[in-house]
Parts: sequence; structure tokens; C-alpha cells
Amino acid sequence: MGGERFEVEVESLDQEGRGVAHRDGKAVFIDGALAGETVVYERQRQKARYESGRAVILAHESAMRVTPRCPHAGLHLGACGGCSMQHIDARAQVAVKQRVLEDALWHVGRVRPQMVLRPIVGPAWRYRHRARFTSRYIAKKGGVLIGFHERASSYVADIRQCEVVPKKISDLLLPLRELVCELSMRDRMPQIELAVGTVSGHEAIILVFRVLQPPTDADRMLLLEFGRLHAVGIWLQPAGPDSAAPLASDQPRQLELSLPEFGITLPFSPTDFTQVNHQANEVLVARAARLLAPEPRDVVVDFFCGLGNFTLPLATRASHVIGLEGSASLVERASRAAQLNGLRDRTTFEARNLSGFTSDDWHELVQRYGAIDKVLIDPPRDGALAVVQALSALPPESGRPSKIVYVSCNPATLARDCGLMVNQGGWTLRAAGVVNMFPHTSHVESIALLEPASDP
Repeated sequence: MGGERFEVEVESLDQEGRGVAHRDGKAVFIDGALAGETVVYERQRQKARYESGRAVILAHESAMRVTPRCPHAGLHLGACGGCSMQHIDARAQVAVKQRVLEDALWHVGRVRPQMVLRPIVGPAWRYRHRARFTSRYIAKKGGVLIGFHERASSYVADIRQCEVVPKKISDLLLPLRELVCELSMRDRMPQIELAVGTVSGHEAIILVFRVLQPPTDADRMLLLEFGRLHAVGIWLQPAGPDSAAPLASDQPRQLELSLPEFGITLPFSPTDFTQVNHQANEVLVARAARLLAPEPRDVVVDFFCGLGNFTLPLATRASHVIGLEGSASLVERASRAAQLNGLRDRTTFEARNLSGFTSDDWHELVQRYGAIDKVLIDPPRDGALAVVQALSALPPESGRPSKIVYVSCNPATLARDCGLMVNQGGWTLRAAGVVNMFPHTSHVESIALLEPASDP
């Protein structure tokens, strides 16, 4: 039996793409509902101050509503949770995300940008070059499910196609079920990670099987045969991401991501963090470079540099770029990428604990490299609080950088950090905008430009 049902008028959308309404003095968050709609929702969770549910009847539909392209998306029970916004027109999705960013900047950071940047958009379908599928053997049914989790559930959705991954991978979902079902370790293989890139200029696909027990010889033969039949690389990951390795010596040992505007080729491992949407990433990197506008004599610091996605392109235009990253292994590989691209003399990479970065660390960088002209920050979801606190503490006369570009995957922490810099550090939020890196999901990628406030 389902929960109780109630009819409400939906007022807005929240950061997760859920409809927001009010009933009996409580906020109601409704999966699958859009602003301006009248819906009947089925209550799924009830708290003292709010409740949540899913729309089951649409009494009045929004003009933004469209029919999902994927049969596994929608309002029905068991719907795939990989996409939460396929029922919203693609252009309207971008407008919703822009509003989420602006609301976060004001309500969390108490700051508004002087200019709203034009949204960065890319392909709406077949854009995911990275994905992590859950693999689950269901002994009672004698079969395997491979896909994303159902909405608000730990169950794996019974999907047979996926419209946001490359078609070749969508077509392999059912053959992958058959493959895993034949393996002796089928109940010890919790996930399959997808990575798409290029090898020698040609598209290449690698599937990384997370394995909790060693494969038998028969397992290895089945996996290798599957990879050769479908022209995909097969890797095994017995422990952490660094343990992933090709199953056979003739498998590609790395992939490449290209940034043609800058002449950069970035090698990466299938388990590395890279943006899932390569085309949107190209535009994002180009915009970050234009906003930062490095001059040929500038020194730039790239905080949370990772493999060098921003560091190397910026180094083609600046005098020197210092990439700071918490992972020593990423620093080593970013250095190799700089050498591969002929930028070894124009880059320096260092491993640092950026969650503990201080003003003293900044002054030490200045002593070693001279005045730092520009800064790029691209932190994980929890933001860059220590870094922005250090930058905000710099007195105006101490030679502050002239521009900071902040790339974020979390509007709330971007708003917090921009609010601190503006309201306590004396910076100005010149511009901000969204990047639709994950169409049909509620994920909001964004970019902001900060500059020192003008003297009164």
C-alpha cells in the first residue's frame, strides 16, 4: 500500500529539482512536480516541519513539462534515479539551475553577482563519458540487474537502456547482465565503472569491474572475450581506485581527454576524476581562461588542480602556473602531463593540505614565485573555505591577485565562500553563471569571477 494522498499547488522547485508546496503550515517536497502545477502527491516521509512524497496525479500541468525520452524515467514506482529532470524541457532545466545558483548566492552568501553569465550548455543526450553502474545479483530471481538506483531507494532500477550514456554502452546493458550472471563472482561484483576517452585520437571505452574476490581463469576468459567481442577495454579493481588495472596486457593503460583550443592532451586513468561531459568541459575551461585573462607575464595559482584540467591550458597563456593539490599521486601525474604537453618549464605542481591552507602558506608561495596575479579555485563539493579565508585575510596593500575564478559543483558552498570574500574580505562578485554539465539531473555546476573591491 502507498502512503496518504493530498492535492496541492506547487510553488517552486528546490535545489534537488523537487516541487515545493505547503500544506497545513508545513513545506512539502514533491518528486516529479513542477512549479505552477496542481498535483496529487503520495506522502512518503513525514517530519514535524516538512514532508516529502512523489506526484501521482497531475491535475494541472506546467508548460515546462515534457515526456521523458527514456522509458525508465518518470513518476512510476521503480523509476531510475539517474535522471531526476527528464520531465522538464531542456532549456527550462538551465533556467531552473540558474535560479538555484542565484538563490543560493543570496540566501546563503548574502551576495549577488554584478553580471549573470550566459549559461554553458552542451549536448543534452549521450553526454556522459563517466558513469558508475551498480551490479546486483538477485539470487531469488536468478538474475543480475545493472544500472542506477531507483529514485530515493537502495534498489537497482531494472533498466534496459540509458539515454545519457553513449549508445554503445546503452546497448551493452543487457549483454552485461548476461556476462555477470555467468561469472563465479557475480555476487561479489558491486559496481561497473564506465570511462570514455580517446586512445591515439580514436574513441575508446573502458569498463572497470569492482571485484571483491579474485576472478577464476574461467571468469577471466569470459571477461576478455566480452571485451574483444564488443571492442571495450576491461579492467579489474580489487581495492581502492589506484588498484584498478587492465585485465590483459593488450588493453589500453590510460585514456586521453583533449582541449583542442589550447592544444592540450590530458592523460587519465578510468578511475580518475574527470568531468563527465567532455564537450561542456571544453567550453568551461575556455570560459575560465577568458574570465581570468592571464597575461604573458602573469603568475597564476590553480587550487585543487587535479590532473591539470585548468592548469595546463592556463600555462599556454601565462608565464607560470602553480598547481596545488592534496593528492601526491595526482601531482605526479599532472607533472607528467605538463611534460607531455611541453609545459614543464611553465608549471609547478605541489601536494598540499588545502583544507588547512593559511595566509602564511600564501606568503610562502609569494616569496618563492613572486607576486601572484591570478587565482583559479576548483574544489570538491565541500568548497574551499580555508583557501578563501586566507585570501580574504590579505590586506589590500599586500598585493592581492587581480582576479579569482571559482569553479564549483555545489552552489551552497560556492555561495558560502563568495559571501565570505565579499562581506568580510572586501572582494566584489563581478559575475556568476551555471554550467549544465549534467543535463536531466539536479546537479548544478557553476563558475564565478571575483575581483578586489574598488577603493571608495
